[in-house]
Amino acid sequence: MVREQLGDCADQRVAAAMAALPRHWFVPPEIASHAYDDCALAIGSEQTISQPRVVASMLTSLRLAPGSRVLDVGAGSGYAAALIARLVEPEGLVIAIERQGALVAETRRRLGEVAPRVRLVLGDGLAGFPESAPFDAIHVACACETVPAALVDQLAEGGRLIAPVGAHGSVQRLLALTRIGHRIEREDLGGVLFVPGLPGVVG
Repeated sequence: MVREQLGDCADQRVAAAMAALPRHWFVPPEIASHAYDDCALAIGSEQTISQPRVVASMLTSLRLAPGSRVLDVGAGSGYAAALIARLVEPEGLVIAIERQGALVAETRRRLGEVAPRVRLVLGDGLAGFPESAPFDAIHVACACETVPAALVDQLAEGGRLIAPVGAHGSVQRLLALTRIGHRIEREDLGGVLFVPGLPGVVG
């Protein structure tokens, strides 16, 4: 996967983390043989684990460093949160939020084994996690028609937010937002297709 799909990854720390963390641990056993395919995979509850090259692009764009405080919105299987934890260790903070209760127990068990310092929360990720804000980076793995204002408000000075933005069911734009003083700078990283970002909690 790393050799064939991530050869152009601009951050070798990201590529190394993805090489070290077995992706098949984060997908249902019946599709484990496809874990390293160049595509997104269904993980249940109408959620997916993102395409490897998209994960690499998003984590690279976040510019994660040891000690960073990171919010992961739409944790799903926990794959991105576990990678983020490796990139911000040993002193970094990772809060992961998932709205699908059916996924949380298994994801919490899995993260307890491979990334025990990640705090997984059942909640509405579009509201962020203000009690631990501000965050140096916010990773959003679900699509919204606009970037939630609550998440932008929880960015630290110099912080980066990566999110797919656009209508559900069609190609979205992957946007990188950076807080510089009172300004938010935006960069378009290209087209993507993500599951919908919805409010509230299920189960």
